[in-house]
Amino acid sequence: MGARSIDATRRLGLCLVISAPSGAGKSTLVERLRAEFPHFAYSISCTTRAPRGEEKNGVDYHFLTREEFTARREAGYFAEWAEVHGNLYGTPKAPVEEHLAGGRDVLFDIDVQGALQVKSVFPQGLFVFIMPPSREELERRLRGRGTDSDEAIARRLGNALGELRQAGQFDYLIVNGDLDTAADELRAIYVAGRARTSNQPGLLDALLAQWEE
Repeated sequence: MGARSIDATRRLGLCLVISAPSGAGKSTLVERLRAEFPHFAYSISCTTRAPRGEEKNGVDYHFLTREEFTARREAGYFAEWAEVHGNLYGTPKAPVEEHLAGGRDVLFDIDVQGALQVKSVFPQGLFVFIMPPSREELERRLRGRGTDSDEAIARRLGNALGELRQAGQFDYLIVNGDLDTAADELRAIYVAGRARTSNQPGLLDALLAQWEE
């Protein structure tokens, strides 16, 4: 058995789930990871809100009525779902399963509630929690945005405390005090996850077969 056979060994996709309190820098870290690894599969979400601008059904979102969404939710159709500002949003489970079975990695950039739902469906995934270095720094970042009222900032800080209390349910914790360091840590977690034995069924057998020829 040659090197080509080893290269062709089936690899399962990796489910990478990243969560953080608002203002912890998650979006920036995710953008950096996607820029270096643009191969992450994309799953089209479902929502009950109306299309905006040029959004197209089946391209940007699957637009559903509230009744349709509720029926699918009760049937176990979603890997995760949440209600935001009166509208329902959810990630269909089947496309994620297909991506993973086909060896394509899937990235979830979602809140803590959604992440824990995904963990109940895909417990083999990697779950990463991004933490701010301190409450004071998180408040400074939120105020630096210049988009939230004092009441909104207080609410976000309160939500952050509740989310931090659930961080122990994640596999990895990254303190985002320095962006470059945090980005390096997230990259290392992802690269190591791709090398897990469980994500490469048959690879060890292929290697052993070479030695035993």
